[in-house]
Amino acid sequence: MEKFSYIGKDMKRIDATCKATGEALFTADLALPRMLVGKALRSPHAHARILAIDTTQAEKLPGVKAIVTAKDTDGDKWGVFKYTQDQQFLPTEKVRYVGEEVAGVAAVDEDTALEALSLIAVTYEVLPAVYTIEDALAPGAPQLHDVYPNNINVHVVIDVGDVKKGFTESFLVREDTFTAPEDAYFQGEPYAVAAQFDHSGNLEIWMPNAGPHLKAKPLSNVLKIPLNKVRVRKITIGGAFGGRSEISPADVICALLAKKAQRPVKIVYTREENTVCTRQAHAMITQIKTGVDKEGRVVARDITCHMDGGAYSSTGPIATSVPFLCMEQAYRMENVRYNGYRILTNKPIRGMFRTHGRGFACGVDIQLDMLGEALGINPLTMRLRNARQTGDLTPTKSYVASCGLTETIEKTGKMSRWAEKFGKLPPYHGIGIGCNSVQTGFPMGIRGGSQAFIKLNEDGGVTVITGIVDNGQGNDHMIVQIAAEELGLTPDDVQLISADTEVTPSDPGSYSMCETFIGGNAVRLAALDVKKKLFRIVAEEFGVGEGELSAKNRKIFITKDPQQSMSIAKAVRMALTRNESISGEGSYWPKVDWKREWVKNPYGQLSETFSFGTVICEVKVDPETGQVEVLEVTASQDVGHALNPKVVEGQFEGGVAMGGQGGMLTEYLQWHEGRVLTPTQLGYLVPLAIDMPKINDIIVETNDPKGPYGAKEAGMSVAMSAAQAYCGAISNAVGVYFHEYPITPDKILKAIEEKKRETEKSNP
Repeated sequence: MEKFSYIGKDMKRIDATCKATGEALFTADLALPRMLVGKALRSPHAHARILAIDTTQAEKLPGVKAIVTAKDTDGDKWGVFKYTQDQQFLPTEKVRYVGEEVAGVAAVDEDTALEALSLIAVTYEVLPAVYTIEDALAPGAPQLHDVYPNNINVHVVIDVGDVKKGFTESFLVREDTFTAPEDAYFQGEPYAVAAQFDHSGNLEIWMPNAGPHLKAKPLSNVLKIPLNKVRVRKITIGGAFGGRSEISPADVICALLAKKAQRPVKIVYTREENTVCTRQAHAMITQIKTGVDKEGRVVARDITCHMDGGAYSSTGPIATSVPFLCMEQAYRMENVRYNGYRILTNKPIRGMFRTHGRGFACGVDIQLDMLGEALGINPLTMRLRNARQTGDLTPTKSYVASCGLTETIEKTGKMSRWAEKFGKLPPYHGIGIGCNSVQTGFPMGIRGGSQAFIKLNEDGGVTVITGIVDNGQGNDHMIVQIAAEELGLTPDDVQLISADTEVTPSDPGSYSMCETFIGGNAVRLAALDVKKKLFRIVAEEFGVGEGELSAKNRKIFITKDPQQSMSIAKAVRMALTRNESISGEGSYWPKVDWKREWVKNPYGQLSETFSFGTVICEVKVDPETGQVEVLEVTASQDVGHALNPKVVEGQFEGGVAMGGQGGMLTEYLQWHEGRVLTPTQLGYLVPLAIDMPKINDIIVETNDPKGPYGAKEAGMSVAMSAAQAYCGAISNAVGVYFHEYPITPDKILKAIEEKKRETEKSNP
């Protein structure tokens, strides 16, 4: 008998039809009775003191039903951690970036709401501003917050081994600086939020989110209402990528307007607002010093990374740490030091991002290529000699229980024909490789674990109740697939209730792709609980032990004699006749070191498992235009076990699009004195389907000992590795190592010209 019915099989996602037909509803599609249109008034200044806000004329405008400003709040400050509480959702004293919200309006239609915004008079005292990391750190620079001297918001220090001694003992040492500007999440769905209060003071709210419970608690705190009166409702979500992990000003403003107007309110961001007024990814300046032995193995590393965090803390301690952690998870090293600085500037707020920093990850890998070239060792071999292995401890003391990095390197190299191509391609053709790792979920306070409930219906069908959210990556299908597999049912037998804080239990949220590992484990354990109860009833009926039974095809049967069987529906009815209502409960908390903290103590088990990825990219560069044609990409990742291979491959391909095709070729924000000049797809060039190259997907399975059916994260390691592979391929094609990202045609042409001049000088 085949081991699994659904696990490891290509399956159509349960939400495929409704999304393909347009039946799926996003927040912007909601239409509640008597709903008002909400709009936010935004600061035109990057840094200014608010002297006065006069809403008198706006309040007189017919059709305006509510206006809120800072006076409608308690002035509390939000922060993911106690020590980063620095953002007021409607500021009382100062604005710190262009686009920051200063007031909200709810009106009967959009035109009235926009006119009301124009009638609100705000008196500002414009203050000096800082727009770059260098300006913010300069002596005498304007200070954004009194509590962060020198505009240093977060400083993460990690120091392991003896770095100085390591460099002394190294055969070869080099030091380089790598930079990258901000990039945008640019989710397919612009941010939208809808809210309403009932007469008992209960808030009902819909918005894109990475975890409804991660929204409900801060909303309760900020709005000063009990948590049981905040209901974050499930809604279809069009992408997150790390940018929807926390509460947003729009959530609070919409709720305040709904409460004041006593009518439902909906705020829908324009594409420009979605780029400027939600989270962005950090700009980076990364200095990397690496020492290696004669075989290319890393002996010591010293990294200093300055990250532009924008105006407020957001997820700052995490975002400052994760680029380093991904690197230390991927590559072995005994002596390493990291100084990560998150710097405040008068720009929009930055958060965690799916690719965790081009200016960091690409720098680490490109420097390996440079060192390897000096030693006569090719880039693929350099990765193999430094690759993390199963059973290792990372420098910050995380045990690696499963690791297929070496296998991803070898299989990707073989499929891409690396040995036949590297160093043997025609002029201006190049091939590059990148490797990286991602932690599969880490705790964010008390919401580190996931719970799930399953109830059985009289006909043998089940309802799964879980807080897991689906941002578009297929989590809903994953839940149904696990429940159906464990209970011996079909996916059609499983009804799903998810991501609704009123009816679903706690869940940590979908960040670092932890839902499969943590939430999936909780669902599986709940199904096991149900199955144990069903088996007890059937075992008594057949006179056998519970361990002698199996469940499959909607039946429970004796494993060694499948003809002796009972339908699950009959077992449920038998339980009901005995006054037993069969339900199941499961919970899973990651086995991590709870004493570990991002800044004060960055040591101990960070995550229970880690994913590992490798990407190889082949390109052709036009030396006349600097244009890059990506010929082929091969992407591989250790995913533990692929629950639904087609979905996993889709994650790989999305990762290549974001990390490589967009992240290294076209995506970056342009600025002028704190204003984003490229907030739409006319200027911020997100790759389209027509832009994508041929992608070969390789799924590597290590069957993680703790993952549900051996599964862990799928997709993020590929996204980061893609950036590095693209960078390596272009550098290989041009014969120049690039230190500034993304690698745009102007940079390529400049590099080609400089190389020509150097060649002419050396060969007069």
